[in-house]
Amino acid sequence: LLCIENNIAVELPTALIGIAIVFPIVFSINAAYRRREEALGFFSSMKAHAVALYYAHRDWSPDGNQEHAVRMRDIINRLIHSVFICLTSKSNDQACFQDVYCRFSEISLSIEKLRDSGLANTEVSRANQYLRSIMIDFERMRNIALYRTPTTLRAYSHVFLNTFPVLFSPYFAYISNEYWYGTGFLIAAFYGLILVSLDNIQEDLENPYDQIGADDLKLDVMECYNPILVEDIPE
Repeated sequence: LLCIENNIAVELPTALIGIAIVFPIVFSINAAYRRREEALGFFSSMKAHAVALYYAHRDWSPDGNQEHAVRMRDIINRLIHSVFICLTSKSNDQACFQDVYCRFSEISLSIEKLRDSGLANTEVSRANQYLRSIMIDFERMRNIALYRTPTTLRAYSHVFLNTFPVLFSPYFAYISNEYWYGTGFLIAAFYGLILVSLDNIQEDLENPYDQIGADDLKLDVMECYNPILVEDIPE
């Protein structure tokens, strides 16, 4: 409006919008989406190896004592809950991180109890490999939480996203002068809607663990696995 009233109208190249704003935001969205997909893969691997450890405690024990299976089921419950608390924490809470490793320690001690029951060393080694895989998957998921898409790139996008309406006001004034008066305002609003929507998509995908948005990982999943773990224990 100020540009129209002061007769400041310039035909600017719209390609600048794509180069300065759209391309960086779309790049950030792609990077955030890849990180989310990687986190899904790591979490799937963690759950699968945890269930494999449970089956090992249930089926491998030479003495047939089902206390091993019950013990591992309870540890897995606490482990998944600890991972959920650690990854959804808004701050880098060392207490939550240490709690996850306490669960890993409990699994290691539980495997040693299988060894004491007479389990062969080769099978004990395999169970420890399952534990190792769970620990690696957790660390990879935690790295995704700690190291996001480049901060400088996101800051750059935000700067241009906020300065764009001011910089292109003469262009919208030019459109209003050339066509209908309200055309410039409508196009300005349309550009703003598109760019802000892209920025919001990027923000929602940036942290796949914050439980904000429909695309986040569902980490508290034991309600799905508890029936399996309970029903599989022989009476």
